Amino acid sequence: MSFANSLESQPVKCFNAGERLMVQDKNAREIMILKSGVTKCYRSEENGKELIFEFLGKGEILGDLETILRRVCLCSVEAITPVEAYVFSLADFDGLIDSDKTFHRKLLEELALRIYQTSTRASYQQNYPVEYSLIKFLMIQKEQQLSFSKQDIADYLAITVRSLNRTVKQLREGAVNPELAEGELKQLLSDL
Repeated sequence: MSFANSLESQPVKCFNAGERLMVQDKNAREIMILKSGVTKCYRSEENGKELIFEFLGKGEILGDLETILRRVCLCSVEAITPVEAYVFSLADFDGLIDSDKTFHRKLLEELALRIYQTSTRASYQQNYPVEYSLIKFLMIQKEQQLSFSKQDIADYLAITVRSLNRTVKQLREGAVNPELAEGELKQLLSDL
């Protein structure tokens, strides 16, 4: 089986917003490549808090790390919008890794991109105040025409909803100058 020929012939699973595609601390039963939609990849901690690592969309792979490492799922993945995903059995996934250079290359590119994006985000969050991370997130949200709950935004920024509300208030009152036109800032904050 080759990746180029097999993708369109793979079964497709559909998920509604709010449904989990993968569950933290459970075994991955299959590998998925997102065909459409947006998901959140998050980890729930013992103290009840969640940390969203990233939002995943079309073309991104789920369950690959767990299968390669033979470990349980590090995170849960939940649909934010309706999602369609190509589904591969674990055996097919292993076979493609061993025999298909195109698939192997795609997988390496995907893993490298994840590391790059995670490093960029961590650096940004360490070097800039939360106000700037929030504005950057809201700009991406607007550009992608998506809508996230306050809780998801707070979890992504690793802050509480209360801190998010305080940050929004400070931005609205001009306590922080994000170097945006006033109208642009108001528009970004309008849904919060």
